[in-house]
Amino acid sequence: MFPKARIATAAVCLLAAACAVTLVFRPMNLVHADRISAPSYNDKGDLLPLKDYREWIYITSGIDMSYSPKAMEMQGQSVFDNVFVNPAAYRSFVATGTWPDKTVMVLEVRRAKSKGSINQQGHFQDTAITGLEVHVKDEARFPGKWAFFDFDAPDKTGTLIPKGAPCYTCHAAHAAVDTTFVQFYPTLLPIAKAKGALSEAFLKEESAEASK
Repeated sequence: MFPKARIATAAVCLLAAACAVTLVFRPMNLVHADRISAPSYNDKGDLLPLKDYREWIYITSGIDMSYSPKAMEMQGQSVFDNVFVNPAAYRSFVATGTWPDKTVMVLEVRRAKSKGSINQQGHFQDTAITGLEVHVKDEARFPGKWAFFDFDAPDKTGTLIPKGAPCYTCHAAHAAVDTTFVQFYPTLLPIAKAKGALSEAFLKEESAEASK
């Protein structure tokens, strides 16, 4: 029989070997969009409702933003744009600086209000949603990898916006990362810059703007 010390040493060695084998054969934890929040469609190709999107990762809010030199007539009504993204896609972006396949980004529009309760100055968001647009990355489904969908309401299906619509060319020409406007996402822009993921078009625009 082995002395107690040798038995203990042998047990430790076997445990270490078992741990090493486990680490060798354990699959790598790749970051990707999970199946739960991946986009789903009906038989017509409409995007199914995203009822839980407000439980996703909040990215940013803008107010009265316009990408045209001549802003659209707002009729005196300001609006907030709120952006959300599915959690797995967010985690992947934080790790890599780019968006994975099955990324789903939601742009929610709400009217700005100034009169209410004790508020005396500034704006807050109305409870009613006045617009909802979704940007989806589905590489196997869309020729350009990304597509836009327009929703009448969160509980309705989203209609595919035709490929020739201005939103496609605008995003392709000016987006900071992979046709998405990361330049307006304050917590994600530094990540994309650190990962070297910023698009050439965006970098050229930034350089031109800085030289003015």
